[in-house]
Amino acid sequence: MTDAAALPGQPRGGVLSGPATARAVNVLAPNPSAMTLDGTNTWILSEPDSDLAVVVDPGPLDDGHLRHVVATAERAGNRVALTLLTHGHPDHAAGAARFAELTGTRVRALDPALRLGDEGLAAGDVITTGGLELRIVPTPGHTADSLCFHLPADRAVLTGDTILGRGTTVVAHPDGRLGDYLDSLRRLRSLTVDDGVHTVLPGHGPVLEDAQGAVEYYLAHRAHRLAQVETAVEDGYRTPGQVVAHVYADVDRSLWPAAELSVRAQLDYLEEHGLI
Repeated sequence: MTDAAALPGQPRGGVLSGPATARAVNVLAPNPSAMTLDGTNTWILSEPDSDLAVVVDPGPLDDGHLRHVVATAERAGNRVALTLLTHGHPDHAAGAARFAELTGTRVRALDPALRLGDEGLAAGDVITTGGLELRIVPTPGHTADSLCFHLPADRAVLTGDTILGRGTTVVAHPDGRLGDYLDSLRRLRSLTVDDGVHTVLPGHGPVLEDAQGAVEYYLAHRAHRLAQVETAVEDGYRTPGQVVAHVYADVDRSLWPAAELSVRAQLDYLEEHGLI
């Protein structure tokens, strides 16, 4: 068994659902898979002395899960006042409209197609609900509409699929772009260096106690994969499928379709920079 403290980002052990920081509680959605890990993390955020809560990523369209999120907030004495989305993938956002019906809340997101209400989300926005402060951090790359939410009072950041609690994420080509993703990782690294963020509250998997270590691992992993793809092309592996079979030979074949999305994004990046 590997000590969690020795793993990238120092993942927290134990049950995923429940309190994670002074202001964040996770309700794990019942949608585990190779892509979603244990399931989608739905985050309930509130100030300790407030009766209002913000929910980030209601998750899939699963009425039992959505009602469980509402009940969890209510048991803590909170009324859900706002719903936010890190991005539009169905495992995070498909339940948002139904959740809005259950709670009477607006849904705010970067993508206008996902919003319910007039307000979206943009870089530099600061959300204050019931005394809770959340700062919007644009982090495109996994998808074009990906956002992270900086929770300064807990020195934490909610990362959606930009950083996972276990393993690495997909650059979902063609919507996701590798150059954007690398810039986003560097932006998150700045949060750890300049703003003291040390905790990652991810969209899937366990909480990470070492945010800077997680970001550095992701940057190193991307550089390593990019070098592997570049070498594979030089060795005559031309199509994305050929590159995946060569570079990702040690990865479960069920994940190859997702890996091919990242490979396509890497090939685009290498072409754009004149490296292949």
